Amino acid sequence: MAMRSFTKDSLFNIKPIIRRGAVVGLALLASGAIAGCSVDDLLRPSAGLNVSNAGMTSTLVHVPPASSVAYPTMMSPIPQSVLSADEVDCRKQLKRLGVKFRELDPIDEGGACRIDHPIKVSALSGGIEIKPAVTLNCEMAASFALWTKRELAPSARMRYFSGIKSIRQGSGYSCRKIAGSSVASEHSTGNALDIMAITLNNGRTIDVRKPGFFAFRQRGLLNKVRAEGCDYFTTVLGPGYNKDHANHFHFDIKNRRNGYRACR
Repeated sequence: MAMRSFTKDSLFNIKPIIRRGAVVGLALLASGAIAGCSVDDLLRPSAGLNVSNAGMTSTLVHVPPASSVAYPTMMSPIPQSVLSADEVDCRKQLKRLGVKFRELDPIDEGGACRIDHPIKVSALSGGIEIKPAVTLNCEMAASFALWTKRELAPSARMRYFSGIKSIRQGSGYSCRKIAGSSVASEHSTGNALDIMAITLNNGRTIDVRKPGFFAFRQRGLLNKVRAEGCDYFTTVLGPGYNKDHANHFHFDIKNRRNGYRACR
């Protein structure tokens, strides 16, 4: 029998065949090995390891990894971003009026001294500055901003032919009681604002203390402040009412029965 001769090219053609055969053979061996194992053997961790499970506990305790992230709890304060519909609408009104303000963290000093969603107001409509910036609740801020725009600014311009540059405030939020009583002041909830002086664009400063006899323009303006303020606030107290209000006007929006207002 004549022996078949192999060329170099034919030898290269054999290699893929050999490799395919090897792969098939390995696959058959693997399938035989798997067939020899039961499902229980595959699922049992100690199969074939000569390790006893007798001493292993049946309860696993999960220990969460340490984390630097703080999650809120039931005792945590409500985030400032969680606002009621009224609070949201109030802030929209402030923006429409051109009021400059920023959000503050909730205030809680115990008792009645509390504001859930306080804001710090630095300027009103027309760029009128509040000096220093004052902490109030949003409703009081909106009432004062509206009154300033509709009443105070036009009255000042009519009498002094000048716009208002700034308003000097004496007190906004303050944890205290009404002088000589045990009743919490409206200041303790950011519901009140005291005004000491008004500075005009022409440089003139109007002190709100009781004017002299011949200070006609000043008296006219301050009388207007007292009279028109009652349409926007439930309390307006100023110089001439008592010694505690001799040097400032006090405005607040205290909720009284039957809509009663105190303007003195």
